[in-house]
Order: sequence, then structure tokens, then C-alpha cells
Amino acid sequence: MLDVDSLLGELADPAAEPFDALATGTIMGHVHLKAAAIPDTVAFYRDLLGFGLMAQLGSQAAFLSAGGYHHHIGANTWESSGAAPPPAGTASLRHATIVIPDAPERDRLITRLERDGRSLDERDANLIVDPSGNRLLITVA
Repeated sequence: MLDVDSLLGELADPAAEPFDALATGTIMGHVHLKAAAIPDTVAFYRDLLGFGLMAQLGSQAAFLSAGGYHHHIGANTWESSGAAPPPAGTASLRHATIVIPDAPERDRLITRLERDGRSLDERDANLIVDPSGNRLLITVA
């Protein structure tokens, strides 16, 4: 677990430090998402996107991965059970990026999503939204 208070304590004045974004090339090994309902989250990430369900804590949390890793995506309802996505303009995750191995696999993913009645973001055809409102940017390696 990241000790944010300790990390920010390394700065003279955390509120005055500039921050625009993570450094170019930064790669996150996994992401934890707030979910409204675990069954919907599992159905989306496992059945539509193709991640493997590595572990599930009942209706509270699920951990999914590609290629058998312990997890690339963690989702929990600990602060978000039944909740709507955060309102525009509030602090939240802008999007997570999912890297697809190649264009044909991306096309297969898009076909599965469309067959399930899920549309791509009208402003950016590479953005999809999970059942809890988390935005996902789909890119090709």
C-alpha cells in the first residue's frame, strides 16, 4: 500500500509543488478501480475484454489479469457499491489504458463490445466505458 502522507512528507510544501502528469514512458503494472457492482465488473472485464479472473472476494472485490499475472486490474466496492460515476470536474481517474497486442485483436474486441450493445465514445473511438463508468483507452502495442 502506498503511504501517501509519507511520500508527500518528502516535499517542503506539497501544495506548492507543480505536477502536470507522470513522466513520459511511465508504465503502471496494475490499476485498482472503484466498482459499483462486482458481478457486472467481472462480466465486463472477463467475458467481454478477455481478462482472466484471478481471485474474487464475493461481492466486494475482483482481481483480473492478462497472461496469468496475479492481477492487472483490481476492482472493489469498498467505497463505491451501487454508486454512480464521479461527477464531471471532480477528482477521479481520467482513464486507464489497455494495450492490445495487434490491430486484428483490437477489431475482435470492438466487435464483442458492439455485439454486447456497448458503444465507443463518440469523441474518441479508442475510449470505452466499463459498467461503473471507468473510462478505458484501448491502444495497440
